[in-house]
Amino acid sequence: MKEVVVLSLGGSLIIPDKVDVVFLKKFKKFILQNTKTHKFVIVCGGGSLARKYIAALKSAGSSVHLQGLAGIASTRTNARFMSYFFNRDSEKGIPHHVKDIKRLLEKQDFVFCGALTYKTGATTDAQAAEIAASFKAPFINLTNVSGLYNKNPLKHKDAKFIPEITWKEFHKMATKEKFKPGQHFVIDGTASGIILKHKVKTYILGRDLSQLENVLKGKRFRGTLIFG
Repeated sequence: MKEVVVLSLGGSLIIPDKVDVVFLKKFKKFILQNTKTHKFVIVCGGGSLARKYIAALKSAGSSVHLQGLAGIASTRTNARFMSYFFNRDSEKGIPHHVKDIKRLLEKQDFVFCGALTYKTGATTDAQAAEIAASFKAPFINLTNVSGLYNKNPLKHKDAKFIPEITWKEFHKMATKEKFKPGQHFVIDGTASGIILKHKVKTYILGRDLSQLENVLKGKRFRGTLIFG
């Protein structure tokens, strides 16, 4: 039996501004090399595509709710794009239900999706956490920083790296700020609540795919473990 792993592929890795083809080629090679031992559910974030849509709607005076819907739509666009990037034509579209993901995984080794439902108030990390809980699988969040810090390391040079944190402590940290569409925190408060409730073993890793390989092989890795 192959182990199911749920990956949240941050939109900042797919389309930080322009599509990051160099990284995505490495990602594709990595996934294909590991399908002998694992099956992957890859939940795609919205990235700059979502933020550009949200900013435009905000400037036009659209509601926060509609801004959120635009962000959700962009995650599905990115998921479709990723399936094409892997030379897979998703003729029937990308899955919108966990049961669809389970059905597809019976026949194939990887499945791409965005947000499954049009529910605003969370990022695709929450969706990935729910999927991981339903599969009783580990949740690995791939983002543009190497793990969890006490503040944004892209803005603060004195940010301290956190290699390990409990579910409860992380939830407290993740819920400090009120949710905003297009927000950029490694994992949002809704996701951290799901992780805490279902005790989902969670990893936060950066763009160095050798660290993802270390996690899959049970080796030491550079990143953050949320557990216990």
